[in-house]
Amino acid sequence: MKPVLVNGTNGAVTPVRYDGGRLARAAGFAREVARNRPALVGLVLMLLVVAAATLGRWFFPGDPWDMAGSPMLWPGQDAAHPLGTDFMGRDLATGLVSGAGVSLLIGLVSTFISAFVGITIGALAGYYRGQVDAVLLRVIEVFQTVPSFVLAVVLVALFKPSVATVVFAIGIVSWPPTARLVRSQFLQLREREFVLAGRTAGMSHARLILTQILPNALPPVVVVSTLAVAHAIQTEAALAFLGLGDPNVMSWGTIIGSGREQVTDAWYICGLPGLAIVITVLAFNLLGEGLNDAMNPHLRRR
Repeated sequence: MKPVLVNGTNGAVTPVRYDGGRLARAAGFAREVARNRPALVGLVLMLLVVAAATLGRWFFPGDPWDMAGSPMLWPGQDAAHPLGTDFMGRDLATGLVSGAGVSLLIGLVSTFISAFVGITIGALAGYYRGQVDAVLLRVIEVFQTVPSFVLAVVLVALFKPSVATVVFAIGIVSWPPTARLVRSQFLQLREREFVLAGRTAGMSHARLILTQILPNALPPVVVVSTLAVAHAIQTEAALAFLGLGDPNVMSWGTIIGSGREQVTDAWYICGLPGLAIVITVLAFNLLGEGLNDAMNPHLRRR
């Protein structure tokens, strides 16, 4: 880009450089994602789920717990209930759009918690190394020796089941993979030239971690986080299926759990929320793979 000319203090015209590097990199990244068909499919599916969670309540504004019609209406049998009703006469369309918002909320917030904890522990372990790294690695290993779903069940069972409890439980059991990834990134980046230059310039440890190393370690964490959202949605559905979800909130797992006894006579009660979970998980997985391809220079050259 050509330099921009402005008047200097002495009346002379002084050239001022404009660094468009970040804008160019962002545009290149967007082009790489746009060329990736799986990523585009995942993005479209995710937008559909978000639209169902946000706009669906306009079309189905009722309470998902209310008895809205005759029990066990099949999809298409009654125009007032296009997706049918369950064994208690609750409208499935209303329950599905309500469950979409719950699933996205739990998936995104729990992933944020796991990413925050994982980044913090991984950054400290990879930057300081030595005894700090040894202690934090033992903590990571302790969490990884216990199956994450079993630990989530125990945590939810110990407290009153609620959305906050489920979010906290999923976030706490999901951070070790992120911590290991961030640790490996910090171990590689802490000896790079720009970090050494920062130490020479007198930067503090906190400033080096936050402004020099962490921004370069985040791209793979973003990819892992998209996959973690899908896993969190699956975990929430499994907890609700077992009766460990919030009893005051309608989620996809709650609908599946309530309809499991009628699966032979009315499979759609479990099938429709199950299909919604599959679509949502597939969307985040495809988007994560597309981001990985766009961020990985070796894959871009293939």
